[in-house]
Amino acid sequence: MGQAGMAEAAVRYLRSVRTTAPEPVDPLPRPELRCVGDDERAPLEPREFRRVLGTFPTGVAVITAPPATTADSPADSPAGFACQSFTSLSLDPPLVAFMVGRTSTTWPRIARAGVFCVNVLAAHQAELCRAFAVSGADKFAGVTYDAAPVSGSPRLSGAVAWIDCAIHAVHTGGDHLIVVGRVNALGTGDDDPDGPLLFHRGRFTRLTD
Repeated sequence: MGQAGMAEAAVRYLRSVRTTAPEPVDPLPRPELRCVGDDERAPLEPREFRRVLGTFPTGVAVITAPPATTADSPADSPAGFACQSFTSLSLDPPLVAFMVGRTSTTWPRIARAGVFCVNVLAAHQAELCRAFAVSGADKFAGVTYDAAPVSGSPRLSGAVAWIDCAIHAVHTGGDHLIVVGRVNALGTGDDDPDGPLLFHRGRFTRLTD
C-alpha cells in the first residue's frame, strides 16, 4: 500500500469507529501549490541532513494511547512512543500534530484507539524517554501513570504538561505520517525547577538561566 493509501485507510477507519461527530471546521480557500519534481530535488546525504537539522533544539514528548480491544487483539495493552516531532498547529479549533515513521509498530495501535495523549517530559525524565524509544519492550513496566480525563490515554506522572486528543486527520509526509489531533483537555503537571527535557545535537539537555 502506498503512502496515500496508508493515510486514507487510517482516516477511513477512524471515521468508521468515531462515535461523536467533530464540530465542523470552516473551510478556507486552498492556496495554489506546486509540487517539486523528482528531477528538481538536490541530492542530500541523510547523515548531513540529520546533522544540520539537529541544530534545532526540540522538546521531548511521549505519545500514549489506551488499549484498543479488537477481534484481532482482544487483550491489548497501552501504546506509547518517544516523539520529538510534536507541535501546536491551530488555536481555533485547538489542534496539535506529531509525526510518526510509517514503519512504526506503535502507530497502528494508536490509530486503532483513535485517541492519544501527549506527555511533555521533564528534564529528569531522560531515562523514561529512552525506555519509550525502544521497540518491542514492555514500555509501561514500572511506569506510574493515570488516565487522561477524556480519552483514557496514559498520563505519565512527572510530565510537565499533558494534552488529551482525538485523532482529527492523518496526512502523508515522505517516510512519515503527519497526525493531527483535536485537543479535548490539557493541563500542566507539578512545577519542575529544571523545566522540560530538550534534545539538541543528538543528546538530551535542559534549559539553563
